[in-house]
Amino acid sequence: MRHPIIEVTPVIPDALSRLPELAANLFFGWHRPTRALFEDLDPEVWKQSGGNPRLLLRCVSQQALDRAAADPAYVGRYQQALAAFDAYVSAPSSSEAPLVAYFCAEYGFHESFPIYSGGLGVLAGDHCKAASDERLNFVAVGLLYGQGYFTQVVDNDGVQHAEYKDHDPRDLPVEPVRKEDGTWLKVVVRIAGRDVTAQLWKACVGRVSVFLLDTNCDDNAPADRDITYRLYGGDESTRIRQEMILGIGGTRALRALGLQPAVWHLNEGHAAFLILELLREHLARGLPFDAALEAVAGQCAFTTHTPVAAGHDAFGHELLVSQFSDFIRELGVPMERFLDLGRSPSAPNLFNMTRLALNGTRSVNAVSRIHRVVTSRLCADQWPEVPPEENPVGFVTNGVHVPTFLHQTWANLFDRTLPKQWREQLSDEAFWHAIEHVPDDQYWATAQSVKSRMLASVRERLQREYARKGLSPAQWRHVTRHLDPSRPDTLTIGFARRFATYKRASLLLKDRARLARIVNNPERPVLFLFAGKAHPADQPGQQVLREIKQLMLAPEFLGRVVFLEDYDLLLARALVSGVDVWLNNPIAPLEASGTSGMKAAANGRLNLSVLDGWWAEGWTQDNGWGIPPINVQDPERRDALEAELIFDTLEEETIPLYYARNDDGYSPDWVRRSKRAMATVIPRFNMRRTVHDYVRGIYYPLARHSARLMGHDFAGARTLAEWKHKVRELWPKVGLRLLAETPLDLPRRERLRLRVAATLNGLQPADVRIEFVGRRVLPESDFEPPALSSYNAVAQDGLWIEQLGPTGEILEDGSVVFALDAQPTECGQFATEVRVYPWHELLTHPFELGLLKRL
Repeated sequence: MRHPIIEVTPVIPDALSRLPELAANLFFGWHRPTRALFEDLDPEVWKQSGGNPRLLLRCVSQQALDRAAADPAYVGRYQQALAAFDAYVSAPSSSEAPLVAYFCAEYGFHESFPIYSGGLGVLAGDHCKAASDERLNFVAVGLLYGQGYFTQVVDNDGVQHAEYKDHDPRDLPVEPVRKEDGTWLKVVVRIAGRDVTAQLWKACVGRVSVFLLDTNCDDNAPADRDITYRLYGGDESTRIRQEMILGIGGTRALRALGLQPAVWHLNEGHAAFLILELLREHLARGLPFDAALEAVAGQCAFTTHTPVAAGHDAFGHELLVSQFSDFIRELGVPMERFLDLGRSPSAPNLFNMTRLALNGTRSVNAVSRIHRVVTSRLCADQWPEVPPEENPVGFVTNGVHVPTFLHQTWANLFDRTLPKQWREQLSDEAFWHAIEHVPDDQYWATAQSVKSRMLASVRERLQREYARKGLSPAQWRHVTRHLDPSRPDTLTIGFARRFATYKRASLLLKDRARLARIVNNPERPVLFLFAGKAHPADQPGQQVLREIKQLMLAPEFLGRVVFLEDYDLLLARALVSGVDVWLNNPIAPLEASGTSGMKAAANGRLNLSVLDGWWAEGWTQDNGWGIPPINVQDPERRDALEAELIFDTLEEETIPLYYARNDDGYSPDWVRRSKRAMATVIPRFNMRRTVHDYVRGIYYPLARHSARLMGHDFAGARTLAEWKHKVRELWPKVGLRLLAETPLDLPRRERLRLRVAATLNGLQPADVRIEFVGRRVLPESDFEPPALSSYNAVAQDGLWIEQLGPTGEILEDGSVVFALDAQPTECGQFATEVRVYPWHELLTHPFELGLLKRL
């Protein structure tokens, strides 16, 4: 029989009356002095509550609160934290700035708020935090999951068990959103022929409001109450319903709040159904379908985060229609037209959420330079006539929220040794050279202090795990014998992330004998710490995890290779700040970005990583180690060769450098490289820089573009839709021919003169742009498309582009003559072409239509 839990709550003393307010805002997640107020009330209850300030305030003893209220030092810290909080949240945002609505299926703000699974959620949480720091006009939308993601338990055989537990909203930093009459604000989404109600919660992330929808309410049938039960749980029908609540319900929630976003940011395709809801709104105003789609797309930005197929949801048409039947009827469009919005040429019988996002947005970005290349190829058929390297996919490389992940011990050192404005200079590369002037002995002592804390927390975590599983203290001692906080002098390498197969957690197991020699070297020992979850449905990923766990218990690796279960934000912060080396060895180019290595480098830890994702941009030869990907066809041979490269780097560079210690007990060259990691990574890969890139390159331009489309009763959207229809109809018979051959030799001071006849098939000269394009082949150029989709190729090194203009001549066959008279800007050999593509001033990108012909 299950007995009810009676909760006896303490009374908050008047001197500490605003502690609940501090607990209700996720500002505590990155403001360490605020978080310390709760932890110091009762460190043991803090641990038992999972670092949850709301739960702690309900369960801490009255004596602890009264003691704190009578302690002048504690009250002084409390008042300082309140002053910092009040100053932070009251700082005005720009009311004239366009409102950005950010949608994501998961958010990783803090371990006590478990509505995240991994990197996507943590990135979304960091984005919101930085938007708050930068005082953006910004609101976020997500789902409040009853159980969230699973808790991981791994048995001695390495078998992962997924456990779920219900979360009481009282324990979470959320409050119901109320209407003026005091009733709970709810929205209704028609799903599979019935009304599904979602109630709205609000979480405060500093200055930013995050609205979370929850279907666990009395209005719904039991099956519908479970829609928002588990993150990434259930079958396809659950997944599509979750995404309908997120996209359609989330949009309706913002409308019910009276908010009118200028920009809608889809962080991954899970939220793409919001496009359909915006489309429904515009169609209800009487806009034609194509004009409505232009108006919607002109407001929407899409960020894609993975080149892995499993990261792109696609639903069978039968399932989709069964869920959307009423919605489709309300739209009043033919079924095939509706299905075309999510139809991919490679899988025409599926409704692909990424394809819907591509069709319904006008800003598309990947999350690193390499990921941009991969994504532009993956999505090339969206713009079929445009070379992938020039299509509208841009990139904004991810960043991390430094205040969240920089260890407090480092912040204390910076307060003592750097100019006092260092927190405001996170993106100033020149400023961060100052880290190189911090005395080496102080720097090393700080690094070792942080490492000692990490080792202590890992030991304690393992002790709790072994006690929970009923294992003996002797077994725990064997596993933790080298995790000695008092002697943090063993080189410690960390690998912690999702156990997806492409991340290759078990790569170094390719040569167990060599690995054993490395970790057991008596003069230069090495310790490996592994952590990570495999999705419950990912059997290959769970097999990798099993191999790691079994390795941990093998006699030759016992105490030298340690697996830490239930990887979460708390463990992540400890590992990225405390290990000496952060290992990452994905199959290139499948690592879209990765951010854990950024967090490690921000704490002075050295990355040893395959040159993929962010590290291909971040590595500077002297701030870590870069492993070049091996391009061979055989996966087994590739893995063996790349494992050998990592082993060689460890044995020949990393380990000798770490143990090349001076009389003071540290390696000066290691410290120098560690400082370079901080100085190069913090300014370039912090979330403040990332958010600035979104603001300047996407949010503000898209808001201006949307205003042009929607002004004067959507005149711009109507005009653009009609023009696109005309162009697509006439384009097949558009063509070019040279009226004179391009000169093969051109002295530097002579001019390039070209004449081209364009068959426009009824289009006007103003409807097209004709260009001469020269790509330098000798000397070789490093041409790369610009980061964002505001394409300006003229400025690119090694790319020579000149626009031809109409001369006014019309030939007998009706062709229009275009001519060029231009001065070359540089010498060299150029591969040349002349091309024509549609042009209109309301396009967001020259190749938006995907139409281009060339000579």
